[in-house]
Amino acid sequence: MDTFLLFLFVGLFAQAVDGALGMAYGVISSSVLLAFGVPPATASASVHGAEVFTTAASAGSHIWHKNVEWQLFIPLAIAGVIGGVLGAYVLAGIDGDTIKPFIVVYLALMGLWILWRATRDIKPRHIRPSWIVAPLGVIGGFFDAIGGGGWGPTVSSTLVGVGAEPRRAIGTVNTAEFFVTVAISATFVWALVTGHWRDAEALTNHASAVAGLVVGGLLAAPFAGYITKTVPQRVLTYAVGGLLLCLATFQGLQLAGVL
Repeated sequence: MDTFLLFLFVGLFAQAVDGALGMAYGVISSSVLLAFGVPPATASASVHGAEVFTTAASAGSHIWHKNVEWQLFIPLAIAGVIGGVLGAYVLAGIDGDTIKPFIVVYLALMGLWILWRATRDIKPRHIRPSWIVAPLGVIGGFFDAIGGGGWGPTVSSTLVGVGAEPRRAIGTVNTAEFFVTVAISATFVWALVTGHWRDAEALTNHASAVAGLVVGGLLAAPFAGYITKTVPQRVLTYAVGGLLLCLATFQGLQLAGVL
């Protein structure tokens, strides 16, 4: 029960941040699991299993509050599924830590860029043509499966960085994340059934943690769309940039062995 309650609060906090800013649920949850000694593939599978439920609730909230730009949603979701499936297959067979330094550098640079934009009075713009975001979706889905939480930091930050309205970017990315998460989770199941994933039995040892992540995430997810809709655009932009720098610093310290 102690494990369940701990991860309930982790899931509650992570989803509150993720729903409002479009990132951090996967990074926070997987980081805590890794700190408990859970193998990377098992941590990623656990987080994505929980996210099937939390992203569905979060997506519903963003759709209800009209935070989704559907022209961007379709290519993002399709491309994200492709990248996620590829990443999950790769992670189930190898150690995904080799790619993390590149993700950390990207997050840090994008965080600085977004903070710089927030200091300028730059008006949001529509991203056209919409299909141009497809490569970003593939990369985001791949990073998400590899790192257990790279979809939001990669995709939301890039869309905000190139000038998309933060509210629309966060809502669209959060909604597309549901389909990416389902695809990644299904790939982990397939890897388990076919024997490609050799450490899958470790999942049964962390059922309480996954249950806590699900319940905590579901408690916070319904408020995602409202928070994103009501927070002023500049404040939201500052928050996204600042969170990116915090995530990059945290993951960099982990890679350096400090944490």
